[in-house]
Amino acid sequence: MFTNTMGNAMLLLLVPLLSLIMASSTPSTQALVQDFCVGDLARGDTPAGYPCKPEAAVTADDFSYRGLSATGPTIEPFNIALSSAFSPRFPGVNGLGISAAIVHFGPGGVVPLHSHPGGSELLFVVEGTLSAGFISSVTNKVYTQTLRKGDLMVFPQGLLHFQIATGAGAGGNDDNATAPAAVAAAVALSMYSSSNPGLQILDFALFANNLPSDVLSKVSVLDELQIKKLKSLFRGTG
Repeated sequence: MFTNTMGNAMLLLLVPLLSLIMASSTPSTQALVQDFCVGDLARGDTPAGYPCKPEAAVTADDFSYRGLSATGPTIEPFNIALSSAFSPRFPGVNGLGISAAIVHFGPGGVVPLHSHPGGSELLFVVEGTLSAGFISSVTNKVYTQTLRKGDLMVFPQGLLHFQIATGAGAGGNDDNATAPAAVAAAVALSMYSSSNPGLQILDFALFANNLPSDVLSKVSVLDELQIKKLKSLFRGTG
């Protein structure tokens, strides 16, 4: 009886101990004890991120990035400029589950409906006023908010969301700021829960592709002539 009891007790101790040993050898746990994994951009991206640069080749420059200090290229026809600090540009964030971007809104600027399949977004308004929102994938309910300087809003991973520069411009006020000329410019900083969250803009997905217009009309219930007009605007074909 005593022997069986001791055997059972030893078994109860060994099972969690073996589980702990096995867990300590898994890649995910090994990643936790690795200080960093600066992306080796020359070796190409993978679903798990970039392979690690050899530590002997890592320098302090890999952990800093000045790309957000300059206004990025303008995205037409939306009148915004985007600068990003994702792992392809800032390899120091590779594997850390973080990244950032900054958007400069021209008067009436719009970040159109888009999604980030790889991460959630936390947006901070640096200057100006934005109307922002996202669409639930379950009920298609829209959650919108007016954001002012210093405000934050979160956009869950993979959901379609948008931002629009609103508010009063010079000589205007919030009540009559409907014309683009009356809308103030804005600046927003976005932070992401992924080193490379991805970006798919709905307008480009629909109208910058090579899907024939008649097929796109059938699958989208949009007028074919309007589709051709939008394909011309977004440089699509078909």
